Amino acid sequence: MAGLTASGAAYAQQTKRMAEPTELIDQQHCMFCHTSDSPFLAPSFHQIAERYRKVPDATVMLEQKLRLGGRAHWGDTPMPLPPERGGPLSPEDAHTLIQWVMTQ
Repeated sequence: MAGLTASGAAYAQQTKRMAEPTELIDQQHCMFCHTSDSPFLAPSFHQIAERYRKVPDATVMLEQKLRLGGRAHWGDTPMPLPPERGGPLSPEDAHTLIQWVMTQ
C-alpha cells in the first residue's frame, strides 16, 4: 500500500474482502432475501455496502437493524424480526456479519 494516504490505506483495508461467515449467514437465513450481487427480495450485499460504506456510523445502525429487524430502507420488504429468521443474534455476531457485508 505504498503511496496511499493514511485515509486511503484505511479505506483499502476496510474494503478488503473477509471470509464469508457462512455459519451465521445460514443460521440467520440471510440468503432467503439477499444475494451477494443482485437484488432479490431485498438489496444485495454489494448494494448495501455501496450505499453505506462512506456513511458515518452506518455499521452501528446496520448491526442494530440486523439484531432487531426494522422498517424497509429499500422497497417494501422490512428486515424480519429475529424469531422469523433464525433467532436472536449477539452484538458480536451482528458485528461479524455487517463487517463482512461492508467488504462486498
